[in-house]
Amino acid sequence: MRLLFAGSPRAAVPTLEALVSGPHTIDAVITRPPTPQGRKRVLTPTPVDDAASEHGLPVLHARSLTPLQDELIAHGADLGVIVAFGGLVREPLLSAPRLGWINLHFSLLPAYRGAAPVQHALIAGETQTGLSVFRLTAGLDEGDLFAQRAQPIGAHDTAGSLLERLAVEGAAVVADVVDRLAAGDIQATPQRGVPTFAPKLERADGRLTFHQPAVAVSARLRGTTPEPGAFGEFDDGTIVKVLDAVIAHDGPSLPAGSLTLDGRRALVGTADRPIELVTVQPAGKQAMNAIDWMRGLRDRDTLRFA
Repeated sequence: MRLLFAGSPRAAVPTLEALVSGPHTIDAVITRPPTPQGRKRVLTPTPVDDAASEHGLPVLHARSLTPLQDELIAHGADLGVIVAFGGLVREPLLSAPRLGWINLHFSLLPAYRGAAPVQHALIAGETQTGLSVFRLTAGLDEGDLFAQRAQPIGAHDTAGSLLERLAVEGAAVVADVVDRLAAGDIQATPQRGVPTFAPKLERADGRLTFHQPAVAVSARLRGTTPEPGAFGEFDDGTIVKVLDAVIAHDGPSLPAGSLTLDGRRALVGTADRPIELVTVQPAGKQAMNAIDWMRGLRDRDTLRFA
């Protein structure tokens, strides 16, 4: 078949690679334009852009598919494949490919429809998530399902590590669905269950509230790592990014938000068990070992996370 592929982040690259390795032809890859990155604001292509260029595939840059719809319709593709592109597919482009569009979504639909399913699943304390390949429709992640795979959530999984696993597994599932669509031996089935939603996270969603139980603090930390990033805020408004932390199951009892050094551990109190900070990044500084950071705090005994 002749395919269109739309995607931008690293999570979309394994699917593109799987399709390149298959028997089908990718007529065009649509990805977001290069954006300024780093302190020097160097224009940097998306990971999908880089991967497509390595394979010599034609690349189209757009923040939305709508401005490209006439050009994409003219390709006369058999199928469109979309993975984490970040934009809706509207008519008449939605119905233009002979077999429509399919989408790889990183949840067990109808759970966690939306832009940040992996992050919200972790924040909610789920022990299992998964991936879904479904037929794209005008509604938000509402289409019929071609395939689903469950994936356990580990106690130390972050949104980054979990998404990486799902992206690799999902690539193989998408490739299989595409092959079966070409052969005409696969049918989609309606989603079943009550939908839940996972909107895009904002910076404020990474704020750790140490007056909650340690499990909830850990869940939010892992769900917002690496993006948008977890942080603690002291009573005076000072921000400290928390890059890595674990629950200290045998730690001393501490008031919520208070800091202490316990041997080789930098601890923060919660509503029950303390959290051990492993790596932090104070405002305006590089990432550092949390023990070194805490040792350097002159007023450690009186500081409190809000």
